[in-house]
Amino acid sequence: MIDRYSNPEIAKIWELENKFKIWTEIEILACEARFKRGEIPESDFFQIKNNAKFDVDEILKLEETLQHDVIAYLTNLGSYIGEASRHVHYGLTSSDIGDTALCIQMVQAIDLIISRVNTLLETVAEKAKEYRALPCIGRSHGIHAEPMTLGLKFALFFAEMKRNLERLKNARKEIAVGKFSGAVGTYSNIDPEIEK
Repeated sequence: MIDRYSNPEIAKIWELENKFKIWTEIEILACEARFKRGEIPESDFFQIKNNAKFDVDEILKLEETLQHDVIAYLTNLGSYIGEASRHVHYGLTSSDIGDTALCIQMVQAIDLIISRVNTLLETVAEKAKEYRALPCIGRSHGIHAEPMTLGLKFALFFAEMKRNLERLKNARKEIAVGKFSGAVGTYSNIDPEIEK
């Protein structure tokens, strides 16, 4: 992202720190599901949960030699967790955490956008009322047309933005889906219950 054109809150969502934080949360949740099924001993699960952390710079350094972002991440994560890290990423594939994290990042971003659209709607509604009687030139086919009010222009923009808000909410529902289906999506190494 180009800093001068980026909103700081949205840019932060796409930083490596946030991506690896989400990857860590996903890996812990997968381990928790397996722990609840009796597949991970309690002491190992709590060792994973309590020690799971990462260092972005170390991951990038590892990636230079390993040539794989997820392996570099897991190697770094495992160095903090210790022996219990053998349970981390079990049955999963890179796209399980990468795609799921991307969905989470998109939800984080769209939530910020939805919040701002709601604020914009409040402002536009206020302007529609404030200027409901202020005459202005209407436009049709790119030229002047019959007079109208500036309040009506704001009211029309409000109605359009309400439709856009619904589109954003529908998009959020569509992108808020993750997957844990293992290599090539066949569930051959992971039970579909873990995904749920």
